[in-house]
Amino acid sequence: MPPLPAKLSPLLTDMRTEETRALATGKYRPEIDGLRAFAVVTVIINHFNKDTLPGGYLGVDIFFVISGYVITSSLFGRPSKDFKDFITGFYERRIKRLVPALSAFVLITSIAICLVNSSPGLSLLTGMTSLFGLSNLYLLMQSTDYFAQSTELNIFTHTWSLGVEEQFYILFPFLIWLSGFGRQTKNGARNLFLVVSTLTIASLIGFLYLSSTNQPAAYFLMPSRFWEMASGCLTFIGFQQRASIEQFLEKVPPLLALALIVGVMYLPMSMASASTIAVVVLSSILIASMKKQTAAFKVFTNPKVVYIGLISYSLYLWHWGVLSISRWTIGIHWWSVPFQVALMLGLAVASYQWIETPLRKHNWFGKRWATLTIGGLVVIATSGSIYLVRKGLGTLKLGRPISTQGTVSSKEECMFKTPEECLKRDGNLSAVFAIGDSHLMNYAPSMRRALKELGIDFYPWGGTEFIRNIFLPVKGEGPLSCTETRTQKCLESEIGQLTRILDRSKFGQGDILVYSMSRNRLYLDGRLSNPKQSYEFPGRSRFGQENKVSMSLLSSAIVRLADFAISRGGKFVVIDDIPVPCGVSEFSSRFKECSTPRSISLSDRRPLTQLLKEISSSRPDIFYLDPHDSLCEEDDCKSVLKGAPLYGDNSPHISMESQFVLKDFFKSEFELLSDPQGGKNK
Repeated sequence: MPPLPAKLSPLLTDMRTEETRALATGKYRPEIDGLRAFAVVTVIINHFNKDTLPGGYLGVDIFFVISGYVITSSLFGRPSKDFKDFITGFYERRIKRLVPALSAFVLITSIAICLVNSSPGLSLLTGMTSLFGLSNLYLLMQSTDYFAQSTELNIFTHTWSLGVEEQFYILFPFLIWLSGFGRQTKNGARNLFLVVSTLTIASLIGFLYLSSTNQPAAYFLMPSRFWEMASGCLTFIGFQQRASIEQFLEKVPPLLALALIVGVMYLPMSMASASTIAVVVLSSILIASMKKQTAAFKVFTNPKVVYIGLISYSLYLWHWGVLSISRWTIGIHWWSVPFQVALMLGLAVASYQWIETPLRKHNWFGKRWATLTIGGLVVIATSGSIYLVRKGLGTLKLGRPISTQGTVSSKEECMFKTPEECLKRDGNLSAVFAIGDSHLMNYAPSMRRALKELGIDFYPWGGTEFIRNIFLPVKGEGPLSCTETRTQKCLESEIGQLTRILDRSKFGQGDILVYSMSRNRLYLDGRLSNPKQSYEFPGRSRFGQENKVSMSLLSSAIVRLADFAISRGGKFVVIDDIPVPCGVSEFSSRFKECSTPRSISLSDRRPLTQLLKEISSSRPDIFYLDPHDSLCEEDDCKSVLKGAPLYGDNSPHISMESQFVLKDFFKSEFELLSDPQGGKNK
């Protein structure tokens, strides 16, 4: 590691003095800060490039174990007059530790994201909820809409872990006090161990269950993460009460535990749950086994390593901000990495030196209630400032990201923008414009990567409202205004609007217009979450029985769009829907391994397939693509492909782990289609 700047020498001296005092009390373990440094570095490497360290995100789980250990050790033997003194002291320390750096980060990056993203609403809401320790719950709600927004573009995505920890801090001090541990009673440590052990087992069972039934909940909820922080607590109590446990674990070479942690980080995503458990266990062992005589202790107590651990909170906050802003602007390239790392470190050092440390050590107002009150007011004021920032900078709309390799451009924001904002041409090269519902976005990542290799620009726009307006006539209040009697007028209006936008995008010679939709749009048993809305259909039925009105409208829409594309010298492509996992059964788990015979999968989507094939057969200038067999084996369609979950929910949408699974399929098809002499697909 290069030498630290000269101006940091006094800070390191103060740090060592503080360490000496803490070591004298037997509480401070500098190697724990060294482990924090390791954890934050693995997270940063993963966030730079997931291929370099696929499981680097598990560094957050190491942080959870450390948090449980440190919080328990900090409360061990701490004198308190009564419960009020104990609880107010605990929350005062947490507020002084977390709020200042977080508030500064959220406010500054909120301004930055407004300058580079013309639609920063989701990021800003995530930031506001993070101030109250609720961003994990907000992100969980957003995860129900798989294509709501790319996590890499949300500048506050990483604050979910702070929400989990803060919610843990609400519960944990009560366990400490009520067990007697905080009051230093005779059986306090034993009582806390038994209570926390029981809750740990329950939390771990919940984590394993949710991992197979509702993975976002397993990831974002504090109860399903409690066991990780509790593991750190149990590690500390075990050492205090059972010297034999510590002596046994001391025999484990810490470098072996560290090597195993790194090895686990290279396991496939299909083993995510097992990897998490392994890292938590190994982190606990590593904390126990690092003694002064070991090589790992010497590495982790190196002053420079310890310093990275000390600034790890600020570094964790700012690293994602730098990466997210970079993705919106210059991108992430081999040449940009040194500058981005330097900026992360510079911001983290400034935050630690001038915000985090002074405010944590300073006695704010002399009285705890005043500190708690001011902390709450700071959070509220910061939230209000973010609202004003959005109002003030939102009208500037400076955020029109540059279209460069590795950069997020406006065309990649299409999943959460209107077509007017989205389908805007950046250059004169040939381009593919893709429209449809959320099932189109199943294909977008694979198509984008394939077209990038072919040197073709890609402009996708999924989740389109006009799909619903045309094919799901609605009666009642709400944004969907088309009733059954107005469907033809809706078709004329919506298709007309879309073709005008495409016309302004200079769609022309050599361009390709793609259309794709879910087979479910042809069925009659849809549901709306808004109770004020209700569907009106000519009749009701299930698999294989399509809505004839919708069939007719879809056919008309496809022909209208095809006529537009072909009249301007382009080509028109329809893409069939993805396979149905597990036949007609409810698909409730992204990790549930199940399969359905290929014949049943094909039969289930036959109405849409038949319609698309008929249109393509009758029009030599309309091309039909079917990715079905690329997602199925010879005889079966399975929910797991190449060891990773194929689907992310029960809609179904393709999971993040398999988002590029169709890249080769689309590359070969569009290579043929982009050829001016490209033949008719069979």
